Amino acid sequence: MPLFTSSRRLQKQDEATPEGASTDASPESVRTETAADEEAAAGEGAAADTETAAAKGGASGGVRGWRAEYPAAARWTKHGTTVLAALLVYVALVLPNEMDRLTLGAFLRIPGEAIFGVALLLVLPPRARRGTATAMGAALGLLTVLKFFDMGFYEFLDRPFDLVLDWVLFDDAESFLEDTVGKAGAIAAVIGLVVLIIALLVLSALAVRRLGPIVLRDIRLATRTTLALATAWFTLATLQIPGIDVPVASKITAGLVNNRIEQVGDGLEDERIFAKEAAHDKFENTPPDELLTGLRGKDVIFAFIESYGRDAIENPEMSAGVNAGLADGKERLEGAGFSSRSGWLTSPVTGSGSWMAHATFMSGLWIDNQQRYRTLTSSDRLTLTRAFRRTEDWRTAGMMPGVTKAWPEGKFYGLDHVYDSREMGYKGPKFSWSPVPDQYTMKAYERLESGKKNRKPLMSEIILATSHNPWAPLPKMIGWDEVGDGSVYHRIKKAGKDPKDVWRDERQVRREYARSVRYSMKTLTSYLEKYGHDDTVLVVLGDHQPNPTVVGNHASRDVPVSVIAKDDKVMDRIHDWNWKDGLRPDKDTPVWRMDKFRDRFMTAYGPDGDSVSSGTGTADGDKPGKEGSGKEGSGEGESGKDKGDEGKSGGGKKD
Repeated sequence: MPLFTSSRRLQKQDEATPEGASTDASPESVRTETAADEEAAAGEGAAADTETAAAKGGASGGVRGWRAEYPAAARWTKHGTTVLAALLVYVALVLPNEMDRLTLGAFLRIPGEAIFGVALLLVLPPRARRGTATAMGAALGLLTVLKFFDMGFYEFLDRPFDLVLDWVLFDDAESFLEDTVGKAGAIAAVIGLVVLIIALLVLSALAVRRLGPIVLRDIRLATRTTLALATAWFTLATLQIPGIDVPVASKITAGLVNNRIEQVGDGLEDERIFAKEAAHDKFENTPPDELLTGLRGKDVIFAFIESYGRDAIENPEMSAGVNAGLADGKERLEGAGFSSRSGWLTSPVTGSGSWMAHATFMSGLWIDNQQRYRTLTSSDRLTLTRAFRRTEDWRTAGMMPGVTKAWPEGKFYGLDHVYDSREMGYKGPKFSWSPVPDQYTMKAYERLESGKKNRKPLMSEIILATSHNPWAPLPKMIGWDEVGDGSVYHRIKKAGKDPKDVWRDERQVRREYARSVRYSMKTLTSYLEKYGHDDTVLVVLGDHQPNPTVVGNHASRDVPVSVIAKDDKVMDRIHDWNWKDGLRPDKDTPVWRMDKFRDRFMTAYGPDGDSVSSGTGTADGDKPGKEGSGKEGSGEGESGKDKGDEGKSGGGKKD
């Protein structure tokens, strides 16, 4: 700029000089002009800088100006943000993955992962630290989300979330929300959950990114502090402080990561184990004329009552009404000529996963995860229902009120026809999760199948879904001739309870759950009273315990099972099972794993069962009595182990 100005002025000077005049200027005049030019240029540059600064200040929204105007507030904001970032990271690291472990002691711990994270940043080159800190923060956010998923699964299913297999269950969770808070509330909840997850991921990444440079501002101090904390952590990890149940040295998040890695490996190993178990089937090559010979000519019903578990009979908060109903049902059945015997089965699932319990019962294989279920239903395994069909002496039918769309598994089970909720002719309302009340399901069964004349004997699988959570509103028993097309249930539902009100109080939830179980059992006993005949045989059982809101965490997985018939020969074949007379097993009644029922049932009602009914032997060479303790996984096979506890941080142990 000065050179250009000087040249331009010199040129004008030359143009103004007369011909022949001297063009030389004195040194002082040249220096004076140069100085003036530089002053002008400096003034122009300063003005330009002022304009640029003003433009930048306007573009930044006045943040710098605010900081300059309110320096104290700016300092407090800066420090407060740092404290909140540190608090977020600390809580995320020590947060347990179970609700019942959310105690004050759980948050008074030294997270070993934080020490390791600082040590990692110390050894990295400066340029790599910021990106690494951001990545660690995002990973911490993901693990925190996983902990919250675990909390939900422990609360409702008494096990942790399976990263590979459990995504399918979110459909059920959404349905539960719709039934409890309505469709709009469910949509709002889902949107809120997604927003919270995104916010947690972003905030965790920003928090670690902010803390990194602050912690490493003084490398020497950071190194010494890290070494001191690491020494303290390892010392505390080996000590048990009196009066403190939770170890002060925490590695809960690292344990969670390690567990999920092991979970993937366990899944691959379980696939191999299951293939080996499924390859063996005692009845695969049994000729049709030797299958179920003790039930020929009988109408056999396998009825599953949703969430009918041991606690319904033994938990003092729920058992009074349920047991009164069972006693009344036994008396009414005996009045109609029926006798009954009951025992316990240990379900592979709890809280949810009915389809896996059904598959376990019917196939004789332990189905405790979705991978096993998919493998099983893609095979040609001889299920109980398929065994009836193989004989060609029974028509096989399924009543599935909870099925609202195509159900390809019906083919696997060997059912000639499956009636879902759309094929029953129901014109009434949905009762929360259950699309069809149990009494209507049984009435539809009588109309569509059992009540037909000149038919073959029937083998039926019937699902009674009214006792599915949230247990409000509930239908009530009405006269069988009043059921009609189900329109009568509109007024019954209107008079029922709102699930939102019920779920505000756990005691009320338990009461309504007990009422639902009593309704389902009364439906069956009343059906047998009215429509049962000399050749009716009913096997009724629960599929699993209700969720932990009702029974608490770590409850038994046992469910009641009963065999009901008029024919004494049918009941004699299970005499050696040592089941208790009536509809209510007691604490001393034998407990079997649910996957053992198929073989015992087919043996008792096959040719080998003839000797048992005549009192000359025991079926299948089994010694009568308890097979297991009622805990999941008792009995044969690694597959019987419940993987739930292994999902806790630190491999199932409190670290």
